[in-house]
Amino acid sequence: MSEESEQQKFAVLIDGDNAQASLLSQILAEVSKVGLITIKRIYGDWTTTNMNSWKDSLHKYAIQPVQQFKYTIGKNATDSAMIIDAMDLLHSNDVEGFCIVSSDSDYTRLATRIREEGLFVIGVGEKKTPESFTNACNQFIYCENLTVTEEPKKKSRKKMKKEEKPDVHDPLPLLIQGFQMAAKEEEWVYLALMGNFLRQLDPAFDPRTFGHQKLQSLIKDYPETFVLKLDDSKTPPVAYIALTTSR
Repeated sequence: MSEESEQQKFAVLIDGDNAQASLLSQILAEVSKVGLITIKRIYGDWTTTNMNSWKDSLHKYAIQPVQQFKYTIGKNATDSAMIIDAMDLLHSNDVEGFCIVSSDSDYTRLATRIREEGLFVIGVGEKKTPESFTNACNQFIYCENLTVTEEPKKKSRKKMKKEEKPDVHDPLPLLIQGFQMAAKEEEWVYLALMGNFLRQLDPAFDPRTFGHQKLQSLIKDYPETFVLKLDDSKTPPVAYIALTTSR
Protein backbone atom coordinates (compact mmCIF):
# COMPACT_ATOMS: atom_id res chain seq x y z
CA MET A 1 0.00 0.00 0.00
CA SER A 2 1.19 3.52 -0.71
CA GLU A 3 1.69 6.05 2.06
CA GLU A 4 -1.23 8.11 0.72
CA SER A 5 -3.63 5.15 0.80
CA GLU A 6 -2.83 4.58 4.49
CA GLN A 7 -3.69 8.16 5.49
CA GLN A 8 -7.13 9.16 6.68
CA LYS A 9 -9.01 10.98 3.92
CA PHE A 10 -10.37 14.42 4.82
CA ALA A 11 -12.95 16.73 3.29
CA VAL A 12 -12.33 20.45 3.82
CA LEU A 13 -15.57 22.45 3.68
CA ILE A 14 -15.22 26.24 3.86
CA ASP A 15 -17.96 28.74 4.69
CA GLY A 16 -16.82 31.57 2.43
CA ASP A 17 -18.93 34.07 4.37
CA ASN A 18 -17.22 33.24 7.70
CA ALA A 19 -13.57 32.51 6.86
CA GLN A 20 -10.41 34.36 5.84
CA ALA A 21 -8.95 33.77 2.38
CA SER A 22 -5.54 35.00 3.53
CA LEU A 23 -5.18 31.97 5.84
CA LEU A 24 -6.12 29.31 3.30
CA SER A 25 -2.62 27.86 2.85
CA GLN A 26 -2.12 27.63 6.63
CA ILE A 27 -5.51 25.94 7.09
CA LEU A 28 -4.73 23.30 4.46
CA ALA A 29 -1.31 22.73 6.02
CA GLU A 30 -2.87 22.13 9.45
CA VAL A 31 -5.31 19.55 8.08
CA SER A 32 -2.52 17.85 6.13
CA LYS A 33 -0.77 17.12 9.43
CA VAL A 34 -3.69 14.87 10.36
CA GLY A 35 -4.65 13.26 7.06
CA LEU A 36 -4.86 13.41 3.28
CA ILE A 37 -7.15 16.10 1.86
CA THR A 38 -9.19 14.58 -0.95
CA ILE A 39 -12.12 17.03 -1.14
CA LYS A 40 -11.89 20.84 -0.99
CA ARG A 41 -15.02 22.93 -1.38
CA ILE A 42 -15.91 26.52 -0.58
CA TYR A 43 -19.49 27.77 -0.34
CA GLY A 44 -20.93 31.21 -0.98
CA ASP A 45 -22.74 33.49 -3.39
CA TRP A 46 -20.13 34.06 -6.07
CA THR A 47 -22.25 36.75 -7.74
CA THR A 48 -21.47 39.12 -4.83
CA THR A 49 -18.30 41.11 -4.18
CA ASN A 50 -17.91 39.46 -0.75
CA MET A 51 -16.36 36.40 -2.37
CA ASN A 52 -13.79 38.28 -4.47
CA SER A 53 -10.98 37.63 -1.98
CA TRP A 54 -11.29 33.87 -2.57
CA LYS A 55 -11.17 33.85 -6.37
CA ASP A 56 -7.38 33.95 -6.72
CA SER A 57 -7.06 30.92 -4.43
CA LEU A 58 -9.47 28.62 -6.24
CA HIS A 59 -7.12 27.54 -9.03
CA LYS A 60 -3.97 27.73 -6.91
CA TYR A 61 -5.27 25.27 -4.33
CA ALA A 62 -7.67 23.33 -6.59
CA ILE A 63 -10.75 24.22 -4.55
CA GLN A 64 -14.22 23.60 -5.94
CA PRO A 65 -16.49 26.66 -5.59
CA VAL A 66 -20.11 25.88 -4.76
CA GLN A 67 -22.64 28.53 -5.76
CA GLN A 68 -25.39 29.25 -3.27
CA PHE A 69 -27.70 32.18 -3.98
CA LYS A 70 -29.13 34.19 -1.10
CA TYR A 71 -32.81 33.73 -1.82
CA THR A 72 -33.94 35.64 1.27
CA ILE A 73 -32.33 38.69 2.86
CA GLY A 74 -31.02 37.94 6.32
CA LYS A 75 -30.92 34.16 5.82
CA ASN A 76 -27.61 32.32 5.40
CA ALA A 77 -28.15 29.78 2.63
CA THR A 78 -24.45 28.85 2.72
CA ASP A 79 -24.96 26.99 6.02
CA SER A 80 -27.67 24.78 4.54
CA ALA A 81 -25.67 23.99 1.40
CA MET A 82 -22.58 23.00 3.41
CA ILE A 83 -24.59 20.85 5.82
CA ILE A 84 -26.38 19.01 3.00
CA ASP A 85 -23.09 18.31 1.20
CA ALA A 86 -21.44 17.19 4.43
CA MET A 87 -24.20 14.68 5.13
CA ASP A 88 -23.98 13.35 1.56
CA LEU A 89 -20.24 12.84 1.99
CA LEU A 90 -20.75 11.28 5.41
CA HIS A 91 -23.06 8.59 4.02
CA SER A 92 -20.94 8.01 0.91
CA ASN A 93 -18.10 6.67 3.11
CA ASP A 94 -15.57 8.45 0.86
CA VAL A 95 -13.83 10.25 3.75
CA GLU A 96 -12.77 9.47 7.33
CA GLY A 97 -12.67 13.04 8.58
CA PHE A 98 -13.97 16.57 8.04
CA CYS A 99 -12.56 20.06 8.45
CA ILE A 100 -15.26 22.71 8.88
CA VAL A 101 -13.91 26.22 8.35
CA SER A 102 -16.25 28.74 9.97
CA SER A 103 -16.81 30.71 13.17
CA ASP A 104 -20.56 30.08 13.00
CA SER A 105 -22.25 28.13 15.79
CA ASP A 106 -24.81 26.84 13.26
CA TYR A 107 -22.34 24.03 12.48
CA THR A 108 -22.40 22.67 16.04
CA ARG A 109 -24.98 20.00 15.32
CA LEU A 110 -23.21 19.04 12.08
CA ALA A 111 -19.91 18.47 13.92
CA THR A 112 -21.71 16.44 16.59
CA ARG A 113 -23.50 14.31 14.01
CA ILE A 114 -20.26 13.54 12.14
CA ARG A 115 -18.54 12.52 15.38
CA GLU A 116 -21.45 10.22 16.21
CA GLU A 117 -20.42 8.23 13.13
CA GLY A 118 -16.90 7.88 14.52
CA LEU A 119 -15.25 10.34 12.13
CA PHE A 120 -12.67 12.96 13.15
CA VAL A 121 -13.77 16.59 13.01
CA ILE A 122 -11.44 19.59 12.84
CA GLY A 123 -12.90 23.06 13.22
CA VAL A 124 -11.16 26.26 12.14
CA GLY A 125 -12.45 29.67 13.18
CA GLU A 126 -11.78 32.88 15.05
CA LYS A 127 -11.58 33.14 18.83
CA LYS A 128 -15.08 34.61 18.82
CA THR A 129 -16.40 31.15 17.84
CA PRO A 130 -18.95 29.96 20.44
CA GLU A 131 -17.80 27.17 22.75
CA SER A 132 -20.69 25.01 21.58
CA PHE A 133 -19.00 24.65 18.18
CA THR A 134 -15.41 24.36 19.43
CA ASN A 135 -16.35 21.64 21.91
CA ALA A 136 -18.32 19.73 19.28
CA CYS A 137 -15.09 19.16 17.32
CA ASN A 138 -12.27 16.71 18.06
CA GLN A 139 -9.83 19.54 17.44
CA PHE A 140 -10.41 23.24 16.99
CA ILE A 141 -7.81 25.62 15.54
CA TYR A 142 -8.05 29.36 16.11
CA CYS A 143 -7.30 31.50 13.05
CA GLU A 144 -5.34 33.88 15.25
CA ASN A 145 -2.83 31.10 15.94
CA LEU A 146 -2.26 30.49 12.24
CA THR A 147 -0.81 33.97 11.79
CA VAL A 148 2.10 33.21 14.16
CA THR A 149 5.10 32.03 12.16
CA GLU A 150 8.00 32.45 14.56
CA GLU A 151 8.71 31.16 18.05
CA PRO A 152 8.76 34.18 20.37
CA LYS A 153 11.84 34.90 22.45
CA LYS A 154 11.86 33.13 25.78
CA LYS A 155 10.38 35.22 28.58
CA SER A 156 9.89 34.70 32.26
CA ARG A 157 6.37 33.72 33.28
CA LYS A 158 6.02 36.95 35.31
CA LYS A 159 6.81 39.04 32.26
CA MET A 160 4.51 36.92 30.11
CA LYS A 161 1.59 37.39 32.46
CA LYS A 162 1.98 41.17 32.31
CA GLU A 163 1.92 41.09 28.50
CA GLU A 164 -0.84 38.54 28.12
CA LYS A 165 -4.15 39.58 26.67
CA PRO A 166 -6.99 39.52 29.19
CA ASP A 167 -8.72 36.63 27.40
CA VAL A 168 -5.69 34.31 27.63
CA HIS A 169 -6.07 32.14 30.71
CA ASP A 170 -3.29 30.34 32.59
CA PRO A 171 -3.00 26.86 31.00
CA LEU A 172 -1.35 25.26 34.05
CA PRO A 173 -4.52 23.72 35.58
CA LEU A 174 -5.37 22.14 32.23
CA LEU A 175 -1.78 20.89 31.79
CA ILE A 176 -1.86 19.24 35.21
CA GLN A 177 -5.21 17.61 34.47
CA GLY A 178 -3.95 16.33 31.13
CA PHE A 179 -0.83 14.91 32.78
CA GLN A 180 -2.87 13.15 35.45
CA MET A 181 -5.11 11.54 32.83
CA ALA A 182 -2.08 10.29 30.88
CA ALA A 183 -0.01 9.23 33.88
CA LYS A 184 -2.46 7.09 35.87
CA GLU A 185 0.05 5.11 37.98
CA GLU A 186 3.14 5.94 35.91
CA GLU A 187 5.81 8.44 36.95
CA TRP A 188 6.97 9.27 33.42
CA VAL A 189 4.58 9.49 30.45
CA TYR A 190 4.86 10.24 26.76
CA LEU A 191 4.44 13.96 26.13
CA ALA A 192 2.51 13.10 22.95
CA LEU A 193 0.03 11.05 25.00
CA MET A 194 -0.47 13.97 27.36
CA GLY A 195 -1.12 16.16 24.31
CA ASN A 196 -3.86 13.78 23.16
CA PHE A 197 -5.60 14.02 26.54
CA LEU A 198 -5.32 17.82 26.51
CA ARG A 199 -7.23 17.87 23.21
CA GLN A 200 -9.90 15.64 24.74
CA LEU A 201 -10.26 18.03 27.66
CA ASP A 202 -10.31 21.12 25.44
CA PRO A 203 -10.53 20.67 21.64
CA ALA A 204 -9.31 24.26 21.21
CA PHE A 205 -6.13 23.70 23.25
CA ASP A 206 -3.14 24.91 21.24
CA PRO A 207 0.32 25.93 22.54
CA ARG A 208 0.29 28.80 20.03
CA THR A 209 -2.50 30.43 22.03
CA PHE A 210 0.09 30.94 24.78
CA GLY A 211 2.95 32.08 22.54
CA HIS A 212 4.59 28.71 21.84
CA GLN A 213 4.81 26.65 18.67
CA LYS A 214 5.10 23.30 20.48
CA LEU A 215 3.73 21.74 23.68
CA GLN A 216 7.28 20.96 24.80
CA SER A 217 8.16 24.64 24.72
CA LEU A 218 5.06 25.58 26.72
CA ILE A 219 5.86 22.94 29.37
CA LYS A 220 9.30 24.52 29.89
CA ASP A 221 7.54 27.63 31.22
CA TYR A 222 6.60 25.59 34.31
CA PRO A 223 9.87 24.11 35.66
CA GLU A 224 8.48 24.20 39.19
CA THR A 225 5.70 21.80 38.11
CA PHE A 226 7.01 19.66 35.25
CA VAL A 227 10.31 18.12 34.16
CA LEU A 228 11.07 16.88 30.64
CA LYS A 229 13.52 14.31 29.31
CA LEU A 230 14.35 13.21 25.76
CA ASP A 231 15.14 9.70 24.59
CA ASP A 232 17.68 10.38 21.82
CA SER A 233 18.07 6.68 21.05
CA LYS A 234 14.85 6.84 19.02
CA THR A 235 14.29 8.63 15.71
CA PRO A 236 12.79 11.12 16.06
CA PRO A 237 13.63 11.62 19.76
CA VAL A 238 10.76 10.84 22.14
CA ALA A 239 9.85 13.32 24.89
CA TYR A 240 8.72 12.21 28.35
CA ILE A 241 7.21 14.30 31.12
CA ALA A 242 6.91 13.92 34.89
CA LEU A 243 5.93 16.07 37.84
CA THR A 244 8.91 17.89 39.33
CA THR A 245 8.06 16.61 42.81
CA SER A 246 8.12 12.98 41.60
CA ARG A 247 11.65 12.96 40.23
